[in-house]
Amino acid sequence: MTRHRLSLPHLAALLLALAPAASAAAPEAWAVATFESLGLYCNRAEPAGPALVEYRAAGEPQWRAGYPLVYDAREHQYRGSLVGLRPDTLYQIRITAGGRLSELEARTRGELFPIGKTTHLPAGVSGQTLVVSEGGTAEGWHLITPPPGAKSVLDAFNLQDYNIVVEAGHVILRGLELKGASLHGIVIRKGVQDVVVEDCRISGWGRIGGARVWGVFHGSDSAVYAESGAGRLVIQRNLIENPRGGSNDWESGHPNGPQGISLINSSGGNVIRFNTIQSTDDHGFNDGIGGSDNFGFAGSPNRDSDIYSNVISHCWDDAIESEGANRNVRIWSNYIHHTFTHVATASTAVGPLYVFRNVFGSSRITHSDPSGGTVIKTGQRDVTINGQPVSTGLGYRFIFHNTVLQPAGALDIFSGHELHNAVTRNNIFYARGRAYPESKGDPPNDFANDLKGGYLGGGFVRSMFLQSQAPEWFLAPTMNRIQWGRVPYERGGKSFNITDPMEPAPNPALDKGVRLPGFNDDFTGAAPDIGAYETGRPPLRFGRGQAPAFTRAPWERY
Repeated sequence: MTRHRLSLPHLAALLLALAPAASAAAPEAWAVATFESLGLYCNRAEPAGPALVEYRAAGEPQWRAGYPLVYDAREHQYRGSLVGLRPDTLYQIRITAGGRLSELEARTRGELFPIGKTTHLPAGVSGQTLVVSEGGTAEGWHLITPPPGAKSVLDAFNLQDYNIVVEAGHVILRGLELKGASLHGIVIRKGVQDVVVEDCRISGWGRIGGARVWGVFHGSDSAVYAESGAGRLVIQRNLIENPRGGSNDWESGHPNGPQGISLINSSGGNVIRFNTIQSTDDHGFNDGIGGSDNFGFAGSPNRDSDIYSNVISHCWDDAIESEGANRNVRIWSNYIHHTFTHVATASTAVGPLYVFRNVFGSSRITHSDPSGGTVIKTGQRDVTINGQPVSTGLGYRFIFHNTVLQPAGALDIFSGHELHNAVTRNNIFYARGRAYPESKGDPPNDFANDLKGGYLGGGFVRSMFLQSQAPEWFLAPTMNRIQWGRVPYERGGKSFNITDPMEPAPNPALDKGVRLPGFNDDFTGAAPDIGAYETGRPPLRFGRGQAPAFTRAPWERY
């Protein structure tokens, strides 16, 4: 079968149709903002080598280099992202390709939402579904929250399908406790834009789960469920835990069951940050954050979205499922453990997708089999557009500065499915299995400057980190290594040999990273460190309790 991969008019038309309406009349170069990132777009009829990026906050004297943009011949477009930016800040940007300069300005989104109307829910416990049909505006959002000095609990007691249904935009749900919905905790209706869910606790939702081979044909009951076309969602500082049912593990087939957050063919522009998504293995999730469709040109979270600083655990399939277009999607600073796959990226149809500075912990297949899954799921599938097969696996993946913990971590780094246009740099990829998949054709992958090793390397990798009571993995100056062979020693005036002794050796991750403009500019020492943590810089923040200016919500204070 011939794959039509580049410059297809019908594919370009499809991608244009899936883009925001404003882009139809877009200038040559433009940006799409989140709080801490900018997705950059620059239309050029033909590729002209790498597209170099410079940027600065307005008023600053010095320009900084960003990571180069990549060219997509299907849309005749350069794309890429700027990360680590300040919220509500105007940036000046220069894009140069083939000697041709494009200049633009773009402001990151502000984190403060102006309130127009406030609705205080009754204090105490209510068993009815709250339907939010009155929205706000960009200048005045509709805030729904408990009354001052009290908490509001919506407990459906399995008698209502949902705790809350949001039918209008520019709505904020803040500080609520939601329990016992028979399907989803919060439903955001089809096409609704601009909804914030923050500082809420959602638990006990969904149907009793189980494998499809047991005759359980429902699944994906979610704490937050966004229907098709919903977008520009901000889901932050929530505690999502303990659904009523639970997913099966791989012993009975593909997991099927509740999810923390589900986005169904989102319109994009989403920010999911500083949430704690946790449970027990008996009430485990299918995916922590996921959605659909996996193989297509939309999906979850689709485009121009950020997933960062979350704690995600107790998933029998994927902790984060970022699949579909993955156009300028950024996933960073998440701590993921007790899962099968840490980040699923099949497919990445458009790209680029950035996965950086995450910490990947324990992985297991079933309740009784701890042998581990994969860190990054890959893969693609041809879809038919206007009667022609089109690949969904050609978007770029950039995988930088991640740390894979061992022992009890993933068996393999990549899942071994078809993979193209993947670029890795500065990752700690110690694992008991395979680090890189086999090459399966063009476009090729680019794997370089990662620390990787086999079983013994994975087993001893714990010694490369400093001990800490907090979830921190800063690099130790030395780590344990086996010195192979018979090694002579002198101790106490005696000479002897030891076969394959354990010896301290310089930590191979310290100051051994390569420069990645825009991703490790703040390194200390002679060069960037390999892995998620940079010595001399503040630790990464994970979960709701680590959010800036975090305060306790009404449901945990009253």
